[in-house]
Amino acid sequence: MAARPSIATDLADLKTAAAACTRCPLYKNATQVVVGEGPVPASLVLVGEQPGDKEDLAGRPFVGPAGTILDRALEQAGIERESVYLTNAVKHFKNEPRGKRRLHKRPNQYEVSRCRWWLDMELALAQPRYIVALGATAAWALTGAHTKIGEKHGQRLSFGGTAGTVTMHPSAILRMKDSVTRERAFDELVTDLAGARRAAAQ
Repeated sequence: MAARPSIATDLADLKTAAAACTRCPLYKNATQVVVGEGPVPASLVLVGEQPGDKEDLAGRPFVGPAGTILDRALEQAGIERESVYLTNAVKHFKNEPRGKRRLHKRPNQYEVSRCRWWLDMELALAQPRYIVALGATAAWALTGAHTKIGEKHGQRLSFGGTAGTVTMHPSAILRMKDSVTRERAFDELVTDLAGARRAAAQ
């Protein structure tokens, strides 16, 4: 991971600076930038992929359907949402208009790498003891390497010198077709988050 920048002195500064970001083209089709939220500093940081449609409109991370899944998982893992810093690897919603709908498109490596400037700044402010990467895009943003979530989830890793782990993104659970698979994946997410809670408290 590159050295964490320190231009922003607090989260308000970071949000102001990020609102004017044109480091990649994604700002052109997004409603607004969506920076993370939560306590700074924070012992535990969760990093997702990018804002979705609901997040783009609200200007807050994890307030859509995936956020509902995450909230349930956090509760079952014994974690108060307000106690963790929640953010995404990419700060603008990458989408493809389809009629009245805007369909999610996965950010590419260029977009993720250009946005890591902001993620690194958030981590510099949050100074977490433990980081959870929610999904492969977040893992790539934090490590610069492709990670197979199914093989690595729950394992202790290092993100630029900070301990952490990778686990499934809540949106992946939403896309699963049968309830048995969804319930199994949700239980794994809860287990991984509970492990992160214990690690962050050490």
